[in-house]
Amino acid sequence: MRLLLWLVALMAAAIGIAVTARFNPGNVVLFYPPHRLDMSLNLFVVLLVLLFALVYVLVRTLKSTLKMPERVAAYRQRKREREGNKGLRDALKALFEGRFGHAEKAAMRAAELPENAGLAALIGARAAHRMREPSRRDAWLAGIAHDNALKTARLMTVTELLVDDHQPEAALEAVAELNASGQRHIHALQWSMKAHQQARNWPEVLRLVRILDKRKALHPALSTRLRELAYEALLGEQGHDAESIRRVWAGVPPADRQVPYIAARAANAFNARGLHDEARAIAEDALKANWDERVVRAYREAAGPAGSPSLLVQIEHCETWLKERPLDAELALTLGSLCLRQKLWGKAQRYLEQALSDATEAAMVREAHLKLAQMHEALGQEQEAANHYRQCALASIL
Repeated sequence: MRLLLWLVALMAAAIGIAVTARFNPGNVVLFYPPHRLDMSLNLFVVLLVLLFALVYVLVRTLKSTLKMPERVAAYRQRKREREGNKGLRDALKALFEGRFGHAEKAAMRAAELPENAGLAALIGARAAHRMREPSRRDAWLAGIAHDNALKTARLMTVTELLVDDHQPEAALEAVAELNASGQRHIHALQWSMKAHQQARNWPEVLRLVRILDKRKALHPALSTRLRELAYEALLGEQGHDAESIRRVWAGVPPADRQVPYIAARAANAFNARGLHDEARAIAEDALKANWDERVVRAYREAAGPAGSPSLLVQIEHCETWLKERPLDAELALTLGSLCLRQKLWGKAQRYLEQALSDATEAAMVREAHLKLAQMHEALGQEQEAANHYRQCALASIL
């Protein structure tokens, strides 16, 4: 449609010009002494238009000639951009494909374009790291050390790669620099937690786990396992004396104190240092919130001295619990052991035999036979004691 309109317009213009020229009697005289040139007005107009067209073509040609170096430079720049962007795309594709050698080579091509140099360096560093080339990795990262626009990306990459390379001290330095810049996003906290875990800085691991839990950034199973590892390390250190283990336990939040694994680990740590009263209190509080055989076992190890009020209170507690859980073999074994210590022979035998009949683990069977053997030996029943000692030995072999 547009072409048709143009054709109509051109035909109308041609007809108009032809009609105007046909009935135009004017002429033009060009006088330059002693020369004189006469021509019709129509011819003058045509020559003037041709002159204008010639000048226009000459000017455009000159202008294009002068702009040629700039156009060549722009063409080369566009070519470099195409090649650099293609190199960046190829580097990303190869990195995700696991072809790290190709990724690093493509990153080198991409880095020739200044706009892509920073991102290409990050890709090259990751590729070199995967190929176990730390010198090349560090060279890539050093090349963008002064690029403020990529500071956060660089520090996050440095932290991740150093944690993966088991260099927690260097990784924590990067984390400290990242925190100093005010960047505290979730991913940074996760890698910081891993670095502190490798450095065995367990109090900081616990702090970061709590922060990430509030933001729902950790899977519950992973969060639980990290807490277990941290408390196992904190409570299991051999250098702890009574006061230091108390300080460690005082720093545990109330919610964590009721977690069975943590309570059992803490009770065992207090038992190992002879702090049985505190171990009993820890186990009792934990059992009120969450019943667990590991805590019951630690409660058994925290038995008070024979004839003491604390031992009698333990027996009362266990009898109450056994009414609620009559088939709990661990609890029956604990109650039998406590009665044995108190020299309540009849109760001890009844509960130990109940534990033996309900036991499902070899360790529990061994301990029940051993306690029964000790009881019969204390009563002078050598034959029964020998039989239980033999059963204990067979359970150890099996």
